[in-house]
Amino acid sequence: MSPHLVALEAIVTREALRFVHQRERFVAALVRPLVWLVVFAAGFRAALGLSITPPYETYIAYEVYIVPGLCGMIQLFNGMQSSLSLVYDREMGSMRLLLTSPLPRGWLLFCKLAAGAAIGVIQVYAFLGLAAAFGIVMPWEGYLLAAPALAITGLMLGALGLLLSSFIRQLENFAGVMNFVIFPMFFLSTALYPLWKMAESSPLLRDLCALNPFSHAVELIRFALYAKPNPEALGWTLLALAVFAGLALRGYDPARGLIGRKA
Repeated sequence: MSPHLVALEAIVTREALRFVHQRERFVAALVRPLVWLVVFAAGFRAALGLSITPPYETYIAYEVYIVPGLCGMIQLFNGMQSSLSLVYDREMGSMRLLLTSPLPRGWLLFCKLAAGAAIGVIQVYAFLGLAAAFGIVMPWEGYLLAAPALAITGLMLGALGLLLSSFIRQLENFAGVMNFVIFPMFFLSTALYPLWKMAESSPLLRDLCALNPFSHAVELIRFALYAKPNPEALGWTLLALAVFAGLALRGYDPARGLIGRKA
């Protein structure tokens, strides 16, 4: 077997075993969006007056509208938690040992991203199964087409977490950084309400939501779940993935990046 495939298998297996042994992480990943889906959706729907979503030109419940946004929430938190493990591995020395491998650094970081994205996809499908139990069902072909969309958005959000982990020296500082990134990205997006609703409230908020890469990730998931193409969201998500991954690779380069300057 190729050394690159051996490294990919080893890193994915390690992350999978870590995830299996952290059952609380899996439960928390499902409870968080379920609370939004069951408890907060009714209040938001009544307050915002949402009964129609123009992209689909059909009347649907607000709970159905926010399901893709909650899928993005799962991936966002998973990407940040994966980067938290990177900070821990760097403090313990295992990350430094990994980066001293003769394999290209970019491939090793991609393996970490792929492992985190795979775990995020599993969590999302578990949530979609629970949502279906509550009667919130998507078109059957949407569940199939959502897989590549979830993989791309998971890699993009994981690359963002990887970039953030290159800035953080100590594990204790990560919680503040997570809150500073997660909540603005989530609330200033189309996860909970459509863009046209934000425009009615404030043009500035609408522009911030439109510039937010998480909004494009959510729209990519949303249209995929409804088995409809969205080339614009796909393009912006891939662009964000390339930018975040490039900056993260530079950050983990000991010759030029932040890791080297800290050492």
